[in-house]
Amino acid sequence: MSTRDLYVQDPGDPVWKVPASGAARFSWDYDDGRERLLALYQKGKDKQWDANLRIDWDLEVDPQDPLGTPDESMSLYGTKYWDKMTEKDRGELRQHYTSWQFSQFLHGEQGAMVCAARIVESVPDLDAKFYSATQTMDEARHAEIYSRFLQEKIGMLYPVNDNLQALLSDTLKDSRWDMPYLGMQVLIEGLALAAFGMIRDTTTKPLPKQILAYVMQDEARHVAFGRMALRDYYKQLTDAELREREEFVIEGCYLMRDRLRGLEVLENFGIPHDEAAEFTERSEFLHLFRKLLFSRIVPCVKDIGLWGERLQRAYVDMGVFEMGDSNLDLLMAQDEELAEKLDAERFAAEEEARTAEVAAAIAEGAEG
Repeated sequence: MSTRDLYVQDPGDPVWKVPASGAARFSWDYDDGRERLLALYQKGKDKQWDANLRIDWDLEVDPQDPLGTPDESMSLYGTKYWDKMTEKDRGELRQHYTSWQFSQFLHGEQGAMVCAARIVESVPDLDAKFYSATQTMDEARHAEIYSRFLQEKIGMLYPVNDNLQALLSDTLKDSRWDMPYLGMQVLIEGLALAAFGMIRDTTTKPLPKQILAYVMQDEARHVAFGRMALRDYYKQLTDAELREREEFVIEGCYLMRDRLRGLEVLENFGIPHDEAAEFTERSEFLHLFRKLLFSRIVPCVKDIGLWGERLQRAYVDMGVFEMGDSNLDLLMAQDEELAEKLDAERFAAEEEARTAEVAAAIAEGAEG
């Protein structure tokens, strides 16, 4: 069965072409470069991993309950539609919601791969090209993982959301070399990290927890890369140039906020658009989810030097202004530690099982 057969809705043309502009930049300066960025590049090389080996793909996933999250997390919960649903219907709704979420993760990771490759092409500094080359490989691995999870475990995909596609298009069409950093490393990656983290910390299922924890370990480096590069560059820009980038951030944040409602899922279950929108606006869980999704973006935007009055007003309007004081370094360190802890627990259990197997074999041999 082809991927196209698994799409719930027609994704349209199988190839999406975004007109590219801007220069490919070569650097003939092969000096060592910036120490912090080269250290991150070394870490990017050291932390490469194989998704076929590190993730336990033999773990079973129930497509009707892939994440084990509470019913309250679905915006349809408590409505007249929910009350009329059978348990089978509710299982199908959970499957569709998970498919929609992870499909957007998949499409976003492909976008991140293309943006990272664009950074290799357009950024003027060789040390940044080095690191972004490792990120391109990371993003390819993430797209591979989400694609496999959706196809083998969920059995269903959703097309790319219109708002995500619009932000990817705006990011890739811009000829300025820093815009793929800003659109992808700060906005899309920042939002994805927060979404991954919320699901990682609430799912009761081992396979999605593994996937999200290991992907987030990579993403923590990517956001750090964007912060380093943009913080240095934005110190050199004029007020007018900074305001242009703040306008891009404002528009992108509204797009991303409006993306995260999953109306496509509800409409696929026959619920009229206006009612579906009303249910998502009334959902307390979704309100909290959408707010927490900006926990990585707002402090990063402030850190790189984009904190003008209009941008601050936009964050007040979204109800996320106070997140500008969040400790981003602590959040990233926790992402790294959680992945390492998960590895340690998994491999300790495997070692214990092997030890018990050897002991049993020795005992059996002694009895013989």
